[in-house]
This record gives sequence, structure tokens and C-alpha cells, in this order.
Amino acid sequence: MRAAASVGDRVDAIDTPALVIDLDAMERNLARMAEFARAHHVRLRPHAKMHKSGDIAQLQTAAGAVGVCVQKLSEAEALAARGVADIFISNEVIAESKLARLGVLAQRIRLAVAVDSVLGVDRLAAALKAAGSMADVFVEVDVGQGRCGVAPAAAGALAQQVVSHGLRFAGVQAYHGRAQHLRSAAEREAAVRHAVTAARAAQAAITANGIACPLVTGGGTGTFAFDAASGVYGELQAGSYLFMDADYAANEPTPNAPAFEHALFVKSQVISRGHSHAVVDAGHKSHAIDSGLPRVWGRDLEFANGGDEHGILRPRGDSPPGIGSTVWLVPGHCDPTVNLHEHFIALRGGLLQGTVEAVWAVDARGCAR
Repeated sequence: MRAAASVGDRVDAIDTPALVIDLDAMERNLARMAEFARAHHVRLRPHAKMHKSGDIAQLQTAAGAVGVCVQKLSEAEALAARGVADIFISNEVIAESKLARLGVLAQRIRLAVAVDSVLGVDRLAAALKAAGSMADVFVEVDVGQGRCGVAPAAAGALAQQVVSHGLRFAGVQAYHGRAQHLRSAAEREAAVRHAVTAARAAQAAITANGIACPLVTGGGTGTFAFDAASGVYGELQAGSYLFMDADYAANEPTPNAPAFEHALFVKSQVISRGHSHAVVDAGHKSHAIDSGLPRVWGRDLEFANGGDEHGILRPRGDSPPGIGSTVWLVPGHCDPTVNLHEHFIALRGGLLQGTVEAVWAVDARGCAR
């Protein structure tokens, strides 16, 4: 599909609906997180499943990130094809057909993967041996998410299984996803304390088996300041800080942590207007709603569900905008919103008077396997 704009176009020329990055805001977010990581002596490995873009991943590594995380092998393959050279699949890969691809990918880049079962370790070892390659292996520990991961006490035995196969044991994957969206800072801090206790117990179980534990990796946009302060996490996996969706913005700010700006928007246009409402051309095909409907930027309007192709704007303080007007939407959840689009329109100079500086492909769009 043709992109919604070309380099050099003015903001008014961007066709709608379109996924637009405010480059000035994004670069400020990028610099703030990179500086935070440097100041706190932790590595930064942002989650690229959020933006799915080789261009953006390269910007993050140029700013100091050691590499990126993804959740799917196909995401890793797509970003590696764009020159991203250090990727952690922070998820389990079990299917032998996928592991064969993983072994081949590990011939080309520095690759890491998470494991939480003996079967997973055994199959991973066989695939890497068949490909003549090597990968870093993190034992995933359940630190409160209630999803993947072994109990902390079981981490030592699984690390021993990794080492017995001659694989590179790289440390502990300790991500607590649910903690990211707890609204109060106190709740998030308490969740991190729990995660830190679990991660320390996992480290102890591993070292009790005579294995060094080089790194604990995890954390996210909602908890990164608490993760870094713990002294346990050596690497942060925050990703959404770069774009800051409406859901993360609803969190109470963390004291003494950098603030991030909205940098990702859906540009929409009013196509119809009633007496007490207006209708824009951006429905569910343009933005994900798993974390709520988008928020209207810069206007006192409520966005209501209009279906796949439409959004309904109802006044709270402002009058409904007229037909042809531009309305900027802040997505509720950036990751799945990005996955709905083929391109980012990267805008320099702001949403009102900006110019298109770049058009970036969403390289890993639809990479669900």
C-alpha cells in the first residue's frame, strides 16, 4: 500500500487515517531514557515489539541501547534483515520448526532466547547444534506476572540443564508485565519489591548450583525507575516510553523519574457532523482498543466507539469540529496500534506546522509466529 505521505510533504498533506510520529517528542523521549540508563549504570535493551521498525531500533542502539527485545522469532528475523545485530527473544520458542530457523538466525546475529522448561532447553540445544551456531540463554522466572517462567527455586536446576548442553547461560529473565499498568506509584513499587525478591531467590538457586548469574533483565516503562534502583536488575526492557500511549500516561508519575511525552498519533479527519457530534475516519482498523479508546489530543472532546471505520467525537467543553477538520488521536495501546499500519509518517516541527522528514516501514508488522 502507498504510504500516506512522502518526504517533504506538509502535515496538511498527510492522508488519513495515518500513523504519525512527532519526531521532536520521540527524540526527547529517546534521549531521556538513554541518559537515565547511563546515570544509573544499567543496560538498556528496549522492546522493539512496540515499534517493529528497523529504523527505530537503529536509532535506539545509536543512542546507547545494547540491542533490542522482541517476543516472536519472526520479529527477530524481520529486524535482523534490517541490520539489527543484537536481539533477545524474551519468550519461549518450543516448535522444532521455529527452533531450526532460530539456529540459522543465530549464525548471523548475536541472539538470545528465554527458556522455562527442560524440553525447551533440550530442543534449543539440538537446533543450535544442528545449525552450528550459539545463542545466549536466559532462564525465565515468574516474578508476579503469572504467565511464563519457573518458580525461583527451580531456576538453578534449569540453569544447570542449560550449562550441561554447553549453551551460554546469560542470566535471568524477570519481567513483570502486570506491574507496568498499576496506576499508583506505590502499587508499582510494591510489585517491583516482590519481583526483586523473586529474582534474588532465583539468583541464589542458580549460584547454589555452582553457576554464575551474569545478569537479571526485565522491567518496563511503568517500573523502570524502581527496577534500576533495586540493585538487582542490570538491564531494562522498557519500550513504550518512546511513544507513550494513553494507557501509560494514565499512570501516576514515578517520583524522580524522567517524564515522557506523547509521540505517536493517529491523524484522522472529520467526515461527517451532526448537531452534537462529529465523525472521524479512524475506527478500530486504525487503533487498538484493548487498553481503551484513544484520547483526543489538544481538544476537550470524548472519543466514542464508532466501529471499524469511524470514531465519534462528543463535546465535553469544545464544540464538535467541522467537516474536513484534522483530529489527532493518542492510541490507548501503542504496540497493537502500530501492528495495524504499514508505515510511520515521521514529522518534524510539530503536529500543526510540521513537515514529513521520513517514512519508515513497520518491518515486523503481522509477525505473530
